[in-house]
Amino acid sequence: MAAPVNTVSRWCLSSWRTTRLVCQRLHQTQASGKETHFGFQTVPEEEKGGRGKELMSPQCSVSGVYHVFESVAKKYDVMNDSMSLGIHRLWKDWLVRHMNPTPGTQLLDVAGGTGDVAFRFINYIQARSKAVICDINKEMLKVGKEKSLRLGYSEGLSWVAGDAEELPFADEKFDVYTIAFGIRNVTHIETALEEAYRVLKPGGRFLCLEFSKVNNPLLARLYDLYSFQVIPVLGEIIAGDWKSYQYLVESIRRFPPQEEFKEMIEDAGFFKVTYHNLTSGVVAVHSGFKL
Repeated sequence: MAAPVNTVSRWCLSSWRTTRLVCQRLHQTQASGKETHFGFQTVPEEEKGGRGKELMSPQCSVSGVYHVFESVAKKYDVMNDSMSLGIHRLWKDWLVRHMNPTPGTQLLDVAGGTGDVAFRFINYIQARSKAVICDINKEMLKVGKEKSLRLGYSEGLSWVAGDAEELPFADEKFDVYTIAFGIRNVTHIETALEEAYRVLKPGGRFLCLEFSKVNNPLLARLYDLYSFQVIPVLGEIIAGDWKSYQYLVESIRRFPPQEEFKEMIEDAGFFKVTYHNLTSGVVAVHSGFKL
């Protein structure tokens, strides 16, 4: 009798979450005039997405997140290496080792950009598996596709344009959901987490690699100095774009610290939520399971 009870319980929980998500989106749609952060600035919610055009806030002209990544797409990998001194590669390696996928695992990598996590996933398994890279920005997807062909990844990858807050996939489709350095850029983090829960199969795993709160006071001071004084300058020199990298630095400081983000993941319905700090908390990997 246990199996039918578990099935009914899971159906009830799924129905409740679907209803809550629909109501949440309806409220967001009706609540015109609501504001959110864009780096250290406060802007109307509809401007944060900023689909590829300059948008006006009462304070100043800002570019939405879409425009930020459209602007930096071609130099994205070079800037990642320059800003992190190549350490981002080690963080992504750790993420995939922590995932420990097996042959047949179906991965959804949201905000997958230029494919770094998906390529590591394919390399790690070394067998036929499927990874879907989903990104709202078509320019980032274009760069990722070109990179995959250049590196010889001809099979097992799909590239889909989609919004983390409204994923274009059926319920309970994937075994693992990853999002690396992307969730802090969505307007409604709670909605993105609800969507992650929706598309995962029962037993599926959520993994998020994101900048977080440094837990070493001396390193924190040095990190702040480097972030605000050096990274925008590198953005101007390498990508010709100071503003986009100023936004990226500010968005890191606005993202919830480790414990607060852990609670948000739990509120979305995930169980056994944990996190690991890397490089003294410069980044953290959060993990949770859909039961």
